[in-house]
Amino acid sequence: MSDLNPAELQRYARHLAMPEFGMAGQRKLKAARVLCIGAGGLGSPISMYLAAAGVGCIGLVDPDVVEVSNLQRQLLFGQRDVGRPKLTAAKDRLLDINPHLEVRTHAEMFTAANARQIAADYDVIIDGTDNFPTRYLSNDTAVWLGKPNVYGSILRFEGQVAVFAPHLGAPCYRCMSPTPPKPGLVPSCAEGGVLGVLPGLIGTMQALEAIKLITGIGQPLLGKLLHVDTLSLRFRTFTLRRDPECPVCGENPTITEPIDYQGFCGMTPPPSVPTLTVQDLHYKRQQGEDHFLLDVREPDEYELARIQGSTLIPLGQIEERSAKIPRDKPVLIHCKLGGRSTKAVVALQEQGFTNVWNVAGGITAWSREIDPSIPTY
Repeated sequence: MSDLNPAELQRYARHLAMPEFGMAGQRKLKAARVLCIGAGGLGSPISMYLAAAGVGCIGLVDPDVVEVSNLQRQLLFGQRDVGRPKLTAAKDRLLDINPHLEVRTHAEMFTAANARQIAADYDVIIDGTDNFPTRYLSNDTAVWLGKPNVYGSILRFEGQVAVFAPHLGAPCYRCMSPTPPKPGLVPSCAEGGVLGVLPGLIGTMQALEAIKLITGIGQPLLGKLLHVDTLSLRFRTFTLRRDPECPVCGENPTITEPIDYQGFCGMTPPPSVPTLTVQDLHYKRQQGEDHFLLDVREPDEYELARIQGSTLIPLGQIEERSAKIPRDKPVLIHCKLGGRSTKAVVALQEQGFTNVWNVAGGITAWSREIDPSIPTY
């Protein structure tokens, strides 16, 4: 068990003063290794509170760089960090919060190819991601390694927290969600938005659950799902049960190694969807090639940022307004990132359109690679 030096005794004095926690709890925190997948909205409060609490080793997985749009909710970073790798900035911030810890950085995507290797050396896995393929991957990896998976999700004004741990008698994420929602049904935070303080609330709860698991105090959310509605400030707890037929943690598991999580979640575009890059679109516009540029985002997004010459028809109105889309020229469709435009291509193909194309990366890629004057959001 790790001993505490005089500086640590002073730092953690408020923990040590609680008889339920005391020296034993603080020593457990110091000896613990926690992996946080994602250093964004949830990863910020998770990692900062774990660092402040005295967790001895914190691992972070994130390949991204800091962007201005992150600063509304990702308090690991400040204006001076824009353009820096997230994990470089995060490590500096965490060591500034508490120099008595080890910060391990994994500046890469958490994938089926590396998940086991990354997670193997940690005691607790915390899922701070915002996409379904990684949620299923982090769950499966935690089950196979026999480690608790502290789950959190956020969207707009609502969030959820749970602890999935079959080895402790609790269900896993697949017991709760055997199949992912259809692509596009649940938007990501990037597309649907999120109230800036919400990840602070949910991420702090995830950090709390990790601390309870490590120290053995309290009752972690094992077999429970906590749902938070911030607009009404309503907290509801739902009971979750293990599924004996779960393909990962059930009595006769059928998934015992990583699968194609992108394909499982329907994230791989159908082969029938013709796709072009923003560079292709830019070239066509420069050459004056006749085309119809269709924007399938929502009106409020269109007000924030638009490509000149585009026509707005939100995805939900495509079928009823398809008569306004020409059939005698290429229809080039974009959204924010490419998900909704892919669905729009399929919808128009089903209505007999033969020359429709998805613009990969959407207006975000256009802003980054072609016209930086268009704001990203």
